[in-house]
Amino acid sequence: MAIIQAHSVSRHVETNAGQLQILSPIDLRIEKGEAVAIVGASGSGKSTLLALLAGLDLPSTGHVTVDNVNLSDLDEEERAILRGDKIGFIFQSFLLIQSLTALENVMLPAELAGASNPEEQATELLQKVGLGDRLDHYPNQLSGGEQQRVAIARAFIGQPAILFADEPTGNLDSGTGAKVEDLLFELNREFGTTLVMVTHDERLAAKCDRILKIDSGKLVEQKHAA
Repeated sequence: MAIIQAHSVSRHVETNAGQLQILSPIDLRIEKGEAVAIVGASGSGKSTLLALLAGLDLPSTGHVTVDNVNLSDLDEEERAILRGDKIGFIFQSFLLIQSLTALENVMLPAELAGASNPEEQATELLQKVGLGDRLDHYPNQLSGGEQQRVAIARAFIGQPAILFADEPTGNLDSGTGAKVEDLLFELNREFGTTLVMVTHDERLAAKCDRILKIDSGKLVEQKHAA
């Protein structure tokens, strides 16, 4: 069953030199529970596609459906509510709140969603990612790999149906990145989450069920990972 579908989705912007095409019309479907990598050179349009699939931006033509909801039919507030209900994010730059501890960073989405036991959920997830002894540490007291593990725990606290990851290991050394990758796929399988990941790392992409290649705004390759 498809949880994400793009129907003739494109994106362009107007410039002084005329219209700049960032993404040519793309059709794709991502199945529930699938792990998909979006690969391509810098500037190819892969992060733009990720933003459209996540409802962070709207396409110039076509539309995206998430769990059978047309994102173009929703206003900005409604899209934000849908993201809060169904979507988690992991970014290359971690995006942790520096004034909050690891525990507080992970608790925050659950608190905003009105969860009844956010501290218990956050503690359990931090223990699951190997940070049970870092609950009271602030981001500047954690290594890059530890900060990314906090970000992963935060992304999973609402048990989202879909997880979008934009270069999740891009700021990590190879050894730490490998550990974070293993953790990401382990949690993906445990929670049955659909994973959509932008990456330039072919080795990481090969761990996914399917690889989509974007070249100059066009979907030029769509293959199953080996």
